[in-house]
Amino acid sequence: MRAIAAARHSTPAQLALAWLLAQEPWIVPIFGTRRRENVTSNLAAADLALTADDLAEIEQAAPRGAVAGERWTPALMEQLDQ
Repeated sequence: MRAIAAARHSTPAQLALAWLLAQEPWIVPIFGTRRRENVTSNLAAADLALTADDLAEIEQAAPRGAVAGERWTPALMEQLDQ
């Protein structure tokens, strides 16, 4: 994904947000950040117009369902809500 983002002069985060925006018109990504510069960078994703070829390349690099499993290890899950 880094290589795909770099080829489009964007960051991986911008590419991910642009991909979300390209999925359906009713999908609105809500990104979280604590730094003002990241907000500006993330908002630039709206200007990253992905073509059908771009979307196909992303799909090939990270096919739907390829990443699966729990977000946290069992040990980290036990520490949540403490």
